[in-house]
Amino acid sequence: MGSIQVNNLGKAYKQYPSRWSRLAEWLTPGNTLRHQLKWVLKDINFKVESGEAVGIIGINGAGKSTLLKLITGTAQPTTGNVSISGQVAALLELGMGFHPDFTGRQNAIMAGQLLGMTAQEVTDLMPQIVAFAEIGEYIESPVRVYSSGMQMRLAFSVATVKRPDVLIVDEALSVGDAYFQHKSFERIRDFRLKGTTLLIVSHDKAAIQSVCDRAILLDAGRVAKEGAPEDVMDFYNALIAEREDSTVRQLTLADGKVQTVSGTGEASIESVDLLDCDGNSLSLVAVGQTIQIRIAVSAHQDLDGLVLGCGIKDRLGQMIFGTNTFNTGQQLSCIRAGESYIFNIYCLANLGVGSYSVHASLVRTQSHIEKNYHWIDGALVFEVFNKDKLDFVGCSWNEMSFEIKKTAE
Repeated sequence: MGSIQVNNLGKAYKQYPSRWSRLAEWLTPGNTLRHQLKWVLKDINFKVESGEAVGIIGINGAGKSTLLKLITGTAQPTTGNVSISGQVAALLELGMGFHPDFTGRQNAIMAGQLLGMTAQEVTDLMPQIVAFAEIGEYIESPVRVYSSGMQMRLAFSVATVKRPDVLIVDEALSVGDAYFQHKSFERIRDFRLKGTTLLIVSHDKAAIQSVCDRAILLDAGRVAKEGAPEDVMDFYNALIAEREDSTVRQLTLADGKVQTVSGTGEASIESVDLLDCDGNSLSLVAVGQTIQIRIAVSAHQDLDGLVLGCGIKDRLGQMIFGTNTFNTGQQLSCIRAGESYIFNIYCLANLGVGSYSVHASLVRTQSHIEKNYHWIDGALVFEVFNKDKLDFVGCSWNEMSFEIKKTAE
């Protein structure tokens, strides 16, 4: 089985004030330094245990791709080291290295050999490669006539035709069509169930939370947060929303849940309550029951716009449904400091059995990117149980009727 150990990893590039400074440094006796180091990664430490799945997230430029290049050995670190055990398959830039004048079959054989397989082994596995890639007769055509999606299909199929001990995936699958993305992630999940150690970089929150045991947030080349995927993704979203004097903090509640809070504080959410139709407090909700989410809001400064957002997340932190008062045409304007409001939100709990949480936010317009006054993930947690519906599976409830007709023999 495979594992990954990263110790004090760092990567820096030399920056010279001019090209002549570079030349002068080479020619000047005494090794006089005329450059400065620009650190893109520094003090990175973590371990991925055998059979564990870890997700790497962060904004563009945070150092995610550089980190994977250092781990896979395609770039050399300035400090630290990486230790990997087991057979490794890395999907960093799918199709990179394919020769445009060679056929898909020839490129597949070469790519397979780079992954450690023999030419005969790749030839024997070729029917499986072609079947999964679904490129048909194009396997005998030069790669120059392939679309980027076809190249990605072939490269992914070659890299995963055999289950590796360690699978490292960058944002490689984002170029594929929706069908192949689903198909690829199913193969990744299958590897995961069979014990493959997984390290994946993705901006897809659902992918990270559904596949990974743990997540690592990179910010400005350093590890900013590490922990459960839901907690790290909430912290990441709060960082994106952070503007001006806003702060991001995470609170551990009495039940062990982690609540992420951020915002400028110009307006605040004072309370979030879950009620039934009669105004009674709820912690258990029946499938399909009408519920009321009551949110109390206070303004601490004059505001030209105020929008309340509300959503329901599942236990993995994936949004089941959410909207805001901008989308419903109920945005408030000309808010005065000291004013307070009660928002009553009514909906049907058409949810599957399980644990859910309520997300609430106060923003200026339709998005938290421009101005985030107050943002709370995990404002409250409730359980859904099946009281009077037929048994079903899934995260949402939708009544189905079956019509059965016997046809003639």
